[in-house]
Amino acid sequence: MDPTVAASVEESRTSSQEEIDSLIKSLPKISSWARGHYYKYEGYWYWENILRPILSCKKHFRAQNSDILLASFPKCGTTWLKAIVYTIVNRDKYPVGSEGHPLLTNNPHALIPAFEFYVYVNNAIPDLSNMPAPRLFATHSPALSLGDEVTKSGCKIIYICRNIKDCFISSWHFVNKMRSLGSDTTSFYEAFDSFCRGEDIYGPFWDHILGHWKMSLAVPERVLFLTYDHISEQPNHYVKKIAEFLGCPFSVVEEDEEVVDGVVKMCSFNHLSQLEVNKSGVTKLGHENKLFFRRGETGDSKNLLTSEMINKMDQIAQEKFSPYGLKL
Repeated sequence: MDPTVAASVEESRTSSQEEIDSLIKSLPKISSWARGHYYKYEGYWYWENILRPILSCKKHFRAQNSDILLASFPKCGTTWLKAIVYTIVNRDKYPVGSEGHPLLTNNPHALIPAFEFYVYVNNAIPDLSNMPAPRLFATHSPALSLGDEVTKSGCKIIYICRNIKDCFISSWHFVNKMRSLGSDTTSFYEAFDSFCRGEDIYGPFWDHILGHWKMSLAVPERVLFLTYDHISEQPNHYVKKIAEFLGCPFSVVEEDEEVVDGVVKMCSFNHLSQLEVNKSGVTKLGHENKLFFRRGETGDSKNLLTSEMINKMDQIAQEKFSPYGLKL
């Protein structure tokens, strides 16, 4: 890089971090049930190491109309959705089932990088302008925090959510597995109460979902709203729906050759979880890939939640979602 350009980039990075430092110091914060503190920004809770790259992304990311952004609340089927979308979009370059398919040797999170965990992590301000279209990105950031660059652009957003009870159970297991070895497991009841108050990473859960639900109703041609449960029930139907939404529907020939079935099988929990890369590999941040594959089931929450807990979460979902015609 030209020394003058390099100096300019470094100056921009320093200025940006000073602005972020100042903002974070001004934000409300509370103790997190998982670790450290949550900071409240635009109505949502974040760990500082997640909020920093989100703020950097909001300031520096320049959306292109051909971009595809996968959004989700944590533990709602993100890994599965990434595998499906990557395979659909790249099926001409990497035929489904081919021996050299990137999904066989890469965790889905490496193939579709998240803004806050890959792209803008560790104060990075990358030049993304030369990435070939369509550029694929992901985020757990709420719709309101994506900024006008995304929400007012022509890029397409696919949002996936999940039953509130299963999301909580999956989150609790995941966070405890991610904690340092030897540390105490957080009280299940403490985590439950925190989640129900909306004091959870990227929470409140219901506001996160409603933000994207409302976007999908306002601009359905740009925002596709999906649920983990529905895809589980009809995977072939939703694989085709995703392809149509992205403007690359399956042809009659492809359907006759059972390419849709191939995508479903290749991206299934059973197949992905048995790949060596997902059993022994690690992410860019050093997290084990196997942590992203626990059970892949719907309804697992009934095995861990008491009847009182189930009733409380069902009541929350009813109160928060029903006024907007959403049922999860």
